[in-house]
Amino acid sequence: MSMDIVLIGVGGQGILTIGDLLTRAALKAGVPASFCPTKGMAQRGGFVKAEMRLGESSVGPRVGRAGADLVIAMELSEALKGLEYVKPGGTFLLYAHVWRPTGVQLGRDKYPKFDAVLEAIRAAGATPVVVQPSDLPTLEDGSAAPNVFLLGTALAKSPLGEELDAALVEETIAQRWPKRSDSNVKTFVAGGQLA
Repeated sequence: MSMDIVLIGVGGQGILTIGDLLTRAALKAGVPASFCPTKGMAQRGGFVKAEMRLGESSVGPRVGRAGADLVIAMELSEALKGLEYVKPGGTFLLYAHVWRPTGVQLGRDKYPKFDAVLEAIRAAGATPVVVQPSDLPTLEDGSAAPNVFLLGTALAKSPLGEELDAALVEETIAQRWPKRSDSNVKTFVAGGQLA
């Protein structure tokens, strides 16, 4: 089996961390993986994209137009940049977080409405899976990491769970942050249980 994934968001959201965790878990499982990160401005709010290819038939690191089995978008307006990548019948995981760019804050640009973004995902032929910021769990030792939560959701709600074992990804998360392993594992598990 093979799977192509595109990750999209803004700086500071942990987009590249999702890719790193998936790559580590894939290599532990003996699944060939390539990971190609692309950064925009190296600051909070700049565009970030990463492309991943998992499996034997993955040649080269880049995902072609309409080639992604899964797109994970962590910001509402940036999600529109992922539409060209999702294949018809693919899964589009949308974290409906709003990060208003300067042009929107100054009133020069319009920010897209949630319903319009959702309709565009459907028009691309993808199956939308929406996570609202309010879906994240409340933890005793701080806020839950949205990227870890979305990773749990992606394994439960897309074909990614057929490619990688959730227990292996959970182990990879625990090893990545040993001091916050309990919180991050709880966040990951909660993402997988999202109704």
